[in-house]
Parts: sequence; C-alpha cells; structure tokens
Amino acid sequence: MDIPKPKTIFEPFRIKVVEPLPITTASERREALKKAYFNLFTLPAEKVTFDLLTDSGTSAMSSTQWAGMMIGDESYAGAKSYYRFAEAVTDITGHKHVIPTHQGRSAEALLTQACLKPGQIVVGNTHFDTTRANIESRGGVALDLPSPDTKESSVEAPFKGNMDIPALQNLIETKRSNIAFVIMTVTNNSVGGQPVSMENIRQTRELLKQHNIPMFIDAARFAENSFFIKRREPGFENKSIKEIAQEIFSYADGALMSAKKDAFGNIGGFLTLNDEGLAQEIRSLMVITEGFPTYGGLAGRDMEALAIGLQEILDENYLSYRIRSTQYFGEGIESAGLHVVKPFGGHAVYIDAGKSLPHLKPLDFPGQSLSVALYEHIGIRSVEIGSVMLGRRDWDTGEEHPAPKELVRLAIPRRVYTQSHVDYMIEVLGHVAPRLGDLPGYKIDYQPKFLRHFTARFSPLN
Repeated sequence: MDIPKPKTIFEPFRIKVVEPLPITTASERREALKKAYFNLFTLPAEKVTFDLLTDSGTSAMSSTQWAGMMIGDESYAGAKSYYRFAEAVTDITGHKHVIPTHQGRSAEALLTQACLKPGQIVVGNTHFDTTRANIESRGGVALDLPSPDTKESSVEAPFKGNMDIPALQNLIETKRSNIAFVIMTVTNNSVGGQPVSMENIRQTRELLKQHNIPMFIDAARFAENSFFIKRREPGFENKSIKEIAQEIFSYADGALMSAKKDAFGNIGGFLTLNDEGLAQEIRSLMVITEGFPTYGGLAGRDMEALAIGLQEILDENYLSYRIRSTQYFGEGIESAGLHVVKPFGGHAVYIDAGKSLPHLKPLDFPGQSLSVALYEHIGIRSVEIGSVMLGRRDWDTGEEHPAPKELVRLAIPRRVYTQSHVDYMIEVLGHVAPRLGDLPGYKIDYQPKFLRHFTARFSPLN
C-alpha cells in the first residue's frame, strides 16, 4: 500500500541526555540587558532560554562521539588520536598536510601570518568577522566580491553565496601583484548562509590558476553546502555528499575549518595544505602559540570526537532534516510578519532588520535593536550581522560607515532544539512583529578597534 509522503518534519535522532532550559521573566531579561550594556554577547547563558547566537561549538554530540572521547590519546606528540583525526580530514579534503588548531580563527591567524604582507589584498565571496579581523590585524585588506544577487534579500537565486567572477577578473587585471590569496567561504555566512555552486568554485579556481593565485576553502559548513549542490545544481543529484565535498576541496590549495560547525565539535578546527614548504613554515609558527603540530591546542579526546563528527555530518538523512527544519523556521518567521533573507540557508534564518524596522537608519543599528527585542520579549539570543559587526569606524575622523545589509541571524545549533521549541518561538514572534515600529535605535558607547561586536557597549536612543 502506498501512502502520501508525510509533511511533518521529525528529528532523525533520539534524545539520550537532557539539560533544563533557563526560564526567565521579561523583567529579569530587561535587567540582564542593562547589566550587559545591551550586548547579547555579554549576557550570562543562564539568562538565555533559546540560544541562537551561533551554531559554533553549540551542537549536541552523538553517543558515538562521547564514546570516542573515552579512548582519546593525550600523548604530547604523535598521539593516536591525531592520526585518526588527520585520516578523517584527508579522506574528505584530499589535502596532503593536516594541521589541527583549537578553532577556525587560529587557522586563519596562522595562514595570514605566513602568507600575508601589510597592504596586500585577500579576496573573499564575503569574509566573516574573524577572517576579516585576522586579515586587517596583519595590515591586509579584506575585500568582498559577493554575487550581485545578494543586493536584494528577497531574490530566490539558488546560489547567492557565489563569488562575483567578473569583479574578480577586473581586480586581477588591475591589482594582481597585490593579491595574496582568495578565500571561498562555503556556505557564505555573512550573506544569509547561502551556498556556493560547484561551477562557481571551479570557475574561480580556473581564473586564479591562470594568475598563480592560491585559493583556500573556508569549510565551516562544507556539508551543508554540498547538500545544496546535490539538490540544486544539475549533474550532482546522484552523487553522495562525500563525493561532492571531495570535489569542492579538489579545487583548492588548502582549507580552513572551524570544526565547531559541520563536525559537531564543541571545540576544534584545522588547516589543510598541499604545499609542503608552507606547511612546514606554519607548523613552526604554531608551536609558539597553538602547541605541538600533532595536537594544535586540542586534547586527544576532542580530536577523536571531531574525527567521528566529520563522518556523521555526511549523513544525507541528517542533512535533509537540517535544511528542511531551517526552512520551516524561516517560513514561520516570515508568516509572523518579518522580512527574511531568501532562499533560506542551512544553519540559520536571517531577518532583514533594515526592512523590518524601516523607521531606523543604518547607523541607528536596527539589527541591534531587533536582537535586543527578541531577547527581551521571547528569550532568544541572536546576533546582529549588520553595521555593528560589519560596519566600519574611521578612527581618524570618528565617522561610522554602515554595512551593505542590516541582518539578524538566528543560528540553529545542531541536534539541540526540537520542533516544539521552534513553534513556540514562531508563535511569540507573531505577537512581537506588530510592535516593531516602536523599537528604539541604539548608539555605541564603547568599542574596541577589532571585532567590536563582541565587547561593545550600547544604550538606546531617546
């Protein structure tokens, strides 16, 4: 007997260990916001009911990962856990040298320290915050060349994460000698968690190869990107997620990964390279700050968990659930009356705060205003990806330069929340949405020079 395909999404896992959610009142949350200077990064986690700040390091590990941690080899040098970790990474990337790091930004720091000179340009389809900070702290220029499709958040292009190849070609023609390398981020976090097509990766590689410019993959969400390619790009529908991922990495000279995303890790990352000389240089550098090259700041037990997670993330049943559940959340938020970035990405739903709060100017920081409101009224901790995170202050004049978009990201930790959690958030968002016009703007009272969104202090405008 054939029955219709069910519409209900279900989690393809069972819950084995639970953690109570902190339940707070609106008055408690308002007091917490004041103590945190309206910066959600400085809120204590015990005051947050739904923590959608990031999907980095916040995933639930599997029973197999926990079991793997029990056999972690904590030898200082040459631990068995390193070799299992390196084998898992090489199996997917195909790259010759695997360098463990304690997280993605340390891989960025090592790469920029070895390969970037002051004044040189690093091109990206869109650099995320730590990548940009590592480039700029070395005196480099972080240049974004995103797809023109990103200009309008409601455009339903299948691969809005792509590199703008004509713009890259023009840049190479005028400034080739000043380009250090290119980073292709998959998926493209800063523009809505949007995927990059295989054809765009291949064409970018071909162009760069003609001019001897290295290309690296920022692989934090490589499996989600591979799933989108399988579903959206002709010719890949019959390939496995692993085969698609292997092809992505085959076009790169190396890769950086925060394994706190698509490896289900609470900590960890890596840098892979094909160039032996560069690998030797980076291993020498990492001993100073990260540790010996076979542990890189990680415990053996963490490398065991990551090696297992890198295999688990390739499960198409899991990825299908992951992408569909994110879409479900996005559809609910849109139906509640907020403007969202479309199509929906893999790891998060992005609200277009600029459109949702049209009464606020970009330098009134509408994304920050909406993030504060989501916490105050619902208990959701989100993150602003707009003129706070990606805007620029001219330290000579004090002038603020806004970001291209004012977004709020609701990042969904892997294997953590259920559909009933999502339904509750959507329901309360429906009550908050009609009152968005009453939300105040914010001003920055304190900010550091780099990565200001982590520690800045805010106050509401009168």
